[in-house]
Amino acid sequence: MSRYNDVRRVWRKGTDSVAVGSEEGQSGLMDSVERRGPGGAATPRAPILTVTELTELIKGTLETAFPEVWVVGELSNVTRAASGHVYFTLKDDHAQIRGVIWRSTAWRIKFELRDGLRVIAAGGIDVYAPRGSYQLIVRELTPHGIGPLELAFRQLEQKLRREGLFDARHKKPLPRFPRRIAIITSPKGAAVRDMLQVIKRRWPAVDVLIVPVPVQGEGAAREIAAAIRMVGRWQDIDVIITGRGGGSLEDLWAFNEEVVARAIFECPIPVVSAVGHEIDVTIADLVADQRALTPSEAGERVVPDREEIRTHLRQVAQRLSAALRTRARYARTRLEALARRRPLADPLSAVHEWEIRVDELAERLRRAARLRVSEARQQLSAIAASLRALSPLNVLARGYTVTRHVPSGRVITDAGDVKPGQRVITQCHRGAFESMVTECHPDGEGEVPREPREPTGER
Repeated sequence: MSRYNDVRRVWRKGTDSVAVGSEEGQSGLMDSVERRGPGGAATPRAPILTVTELTELIKGTLETAFPEVWVVGELSNVTRAASGHVYFTLKDDHAQIRGVIWRSTAWRIKFELRDGLRVIAAGGIDVYAPRGSYQLIVRELTPHGIGPLELAFRQLEQKLRREGLFDARHKKPLPRFPRRIAIITSPKGAAVRDMLQVIKRRWPAVDVLIVPVPVQGEGAAREIAAAIRMVGRWQDIDVIITGRGGGSLEDLWAFNEEVVARAIFECPIPVVSAVGHEIDVTIADLVADQRALTPSEAGERVVPDREEIRTHLRQVAQRLSAALRTRARYARTRLEALARRRPLADPLSAVHEWEIRVDELAERLRRAARLRVSEARQQLSAIAASLRALSPLNVLARGYTVTRHVPSGRVITDAGDVKPGQRVITQCHRGAFESMVTECHPDGEGEVPREPREPTGER
């Protein structure tokens, strides 16, 4: 370092001296070099430096001359290393400079660093000797033209909106009459007292469980998210309220963290967000199933008003009573009208009318039956006469007979069909007799003349 100081001293003196460092340093690369001027006179010049010495000289000069600078430019080539450090390039239209944000500073930056973002960086200049390059060591970084928290809010809102966490289709309805409510907030704030007063005044029957968490400061967002997830696993909770009273954007920032937003979105129990006042809008308000403008309004949203319920019940009872009286009057009027009708006034009259109709129908049925029988008898007599006219018995009655072979019963129509000695049976009009053939006359010879009939004694 003493040699480095000597080099700086010599460098600044310029031509005042060529002596550099100690006697040993004059014998090496740091030996002075004479320069011949006009007329051959030797003039002193700057010493010869090693690369390391020159770099150390530049490093000391820049770090001393620029201990704190404010630079505005556009981020590019942003890289977050596994160690947590952030490396980037800060540029404008004509130049660029490398920059680095150490991990101890990077975690305090709320907004997302991305290429193209215009920022104002504050820090010191540092020379990185192994590459011989200078860079800006950033100790503070703010967006150009907008606050860092506002930018972080906008970036997270756009990200979650693209993922659909704000969509109405994901919103769960609140129960009409909750039995148990969990309030996730600070137990020491005025907000929890306001909510308890409103809830107990409106609906004393509900049970309220206070889940204490810090609502601002480092680590508050993680504890709020952990409490939401824990309560979401309980089976006897009907609705959750999370929030706090008013404050600055920094005070409310725990409810703008992504971890809280995702815990609310993933909770199976309906969540009401009650953060700050009406003008305060947080990411938790956008993700929650319902947003209350104030903690007191959250208490009004989660439980009904018992006075309103009582009034409503009285009105319903009055309407029901009036409706029942109207129905009773209508039924009475209807009953009286029915009672005046003949079937109800003299119910046997209808029976008598039906008895008369049955008697008339029975008489008509008997007449029709007699007529039908008479017509059938006439038809039967006509058919019988026709059958008698066609019957062979009528032919026999006129003296004709029918002779058949015995025992075949075949009718004999030709005298040649029989021979003497054959037995035959003859059918008369009345009865039949059996005889034996003695002679046959196929040609009609030997016809026996008819004998005269004996008188029957009829007059």
